[in-house]
Amino acid sequence: WDEINFQFLNEVRAKWGDNWSVISKMSLYQEGDDKMIRMANLAVIGSHKVNGVAAIHSELVKKDLFPEFVRWYAENGDPKKFLNMTNGVTPRRWIHCANRGLSNLISEWLGSDSWLKELSMTQGLLNHADSEELQTQWAEVKRANKARLVRWVELNCGVKLDTEMLFDIQVKRIHEYKRQLLNLFYIIHRYLKLKKMSPQEREKTVRRACMLGGKA
Repeated sequence: WDEINFQFLNEVRAKWGDNWSVISKMSLYQEGDDKMIRMANLAVIGSHKVNGVAAIHSELVKKDLFPEFVRWYAENGDPKKFLNMTNGVTPRRWIHCANRGLSNLISEWLGSDSWLKELSMTQGLLNHADSEELQTQWAEVKRANKARLVRWVELNCGVKLDTEMLFDIQVKRIHEYKRQLLNLFYIIHRYLKLKKMSPQEREKTVRRACMLGGKA
């Protein structure tokens, strides 16, 4: 830590002088009553590129979190060190890899698979929105996917589901402060409401299977 911080701040001081208000923000060490290592500053210094996970986040990174670093690298030969890089997979690639049946159906109705390179081409499906044939085929793809998921759940979780159920699925990174917690509260709320219902009222309720998944 010391050597990295020493060399980097000496480079800054050689160019910008002893501007301690700026240097203190670029140091790896946070001084004060609670001294800490600034892991974010270390990541910036040690990384080839720095990006947010969306355009608005990338701008916050540059303007609010690291404006001194942005200026430093811009003035010292690396103006593109801070950039935007969307964190995720494109919808067209996701559909093609995760739902090949739907991908094939879209290609069939559009007349080609060119939409895999230009997602906006899927707007061509609007020309067939009222087609009963397309709606039937779409439902068949969905039903086949649900049957495939039912088999997977039974094999891996030991739970038997019915494809006629409404599948309420949420998959994202698992953190206690993210939406899974709200979803769990909602599931508990629905369960308690069902417990209070009469058998006749329950018969009118859509059966629902709630599934949560994600990486910790």
